[in-house]
Amino acid sequence: MAKEKCVLGMVGLGVMGRNLVLNMADHGFAVAGYDKDPEKIKSLNEEGAGKTVQGFDNVGDFIESLDRPRTVMMLVPAGAPVDSVIADVLPLLMENDILIDAGNSFFKNTDRRAEKLSKNKIRYLGVGVSGGAHGARFGPSIMPGGPRDAYENVREIFEASAAHVDNTPCVTWMGPGSAGHYVKMVHNGIEYGLMELIAEIYDIMAQGLGFSCDRLSRVYEQWNEGTLNSYLVEITSNIFRKIDEKTHKHLVDVILDEAHQKGTGAWSSESALELKTAVPVIDTAVQMRFLSTDKELRKAESGILKGPSPVFKGDADSLVENLKDALLAGFIISYSQGFSLLRAASKSMNYGLDNNKIAAIWRGGCIIRSALLEKIMDAYSKNPQLPHLLKDPILSEQVVRSQDGLRNTVRTAANLGIPAPGMMSVLCYYDSLRSSWLPANLIQAQRDYFGSHQYQRVDEKGTFHTEWSK
Repeated sequence: MAKEKCVLGMVGLGVMGRNLVLNMADHGFAVAGYDKDPEKIKSLNEEGAGKTVQGFDNVGDFIESLDRPRTVMMLVPAGAPVDSVIADVLPLLMENDILIDAGNSFFKNTDRRAEKLSKNKIRYLGVGVSGGAHGARFGPSIMPGGPRDAYENVREIFEASAAHVDNTPCVTWMGPGSAGHYVKMVHNGIEYGLMELIAEIYDIMAQGLGFSCDRLSRVYEQWNEGTLNSYLVEITSNIFRKIDEKTHKHLVDVILDEAHQKGTGAWSSESALELKTAVPVIDTAVQMRFLSTDKELRKAESGILKGPSPVFKGDADSLVENLKDALLAGFIISYSQGFSLLRAASKSMNYGLDNNKIAAIWRGGCIIRSALLEKIMDAYSKNPQLPHLLKDPILSEQVVRSQDGLRNTVRTAANLGIPAPGMMSVLCYYDSLRSSWLPANLIQAQRDYFGSHQYQRVDEKGTFHTEWSK
């Protein structure tokens, strides 16, 4: 057991917290861990045998083990548990100490906590961490926000522990206040969208084409070797190979079709509404998770509501090519919506976000890492003020080339009665963007008709009202 003072203390020794402690220790940092559960402390001490880690069950001893200025990181569930930990450690901290929330906290809560702690002269960092348990252990993508000087205190630890791409650590300071947690929230919103699109394509191949799990695995594996190369496509291929030890069936076939969530996708949608930024793929993904959990309603309606046969009778190989193009277009548009939301938030909340750097650190460690992020990084490198990713000629050309496959996919899903709302929202978003005119003039007329809300004209400036019933 290490006797030297520790450079960082971790509160919360669940899988994520424990793995991140071990990761930091692997890179030569002395780290303390604290948890109220003795079994978790025991696990840390066992896995950390021979490493510079110490486990504590007493919060006072834990804080005393830290070098000054003390740096305490929390990896506990978002919400009340974070406030509970803050209440426990705050009386033991001193001016200029650093408190880090590395969980998925709502960004407005991060701002509230930072303001409160600043009165005690405690520096507060809201840090997004993506990569799951494996990433925490061997290198996540890290998105820190808050006081820049506080980040500089932990920068060496974070850079050593993060994933690396092209010898560059997947971590950089995002900006002041809640910037780090906001970026992680949008990361998760994009993640919701990508997962929904992948699932819809799976549904078309499973129901429409009757593909077995083995064939589905081969399709996603093949796609992962090309333009769709990404962590989520890779693990999807692996999922279809897994056999259930109890039933000896493919495990995915015995998993209940209810997708739960922890709130970050819905928070992304809520923030987009507040900022008046369109993110329909994220919105749709969130709503479909809600609908998936209403299993009893779906079971009841499945015997009442009639529709076409889901069996596709055309050329399977051609449809698979269309599905691949549709998924590529969906990926690009999902990222585009996420980065548009980041741009709007940065302007509204003075984060000063650098989308080029965000794309760069998302290339490794995180759940939404993909080959497309290289092109996104290049797009923002060429034009840091790029207003929308589809204004980049390379990315827009990829979507234009993929649109036939996207249209055929949406058409096929509709004809077969297979729900593909994510793909439909991708196509509607694309067609809306390329429309110099939308029928919103009628909506403005209706608003003025029933509510005297006024409207603008195309031929002169100003606002106008008409007595429509006269």
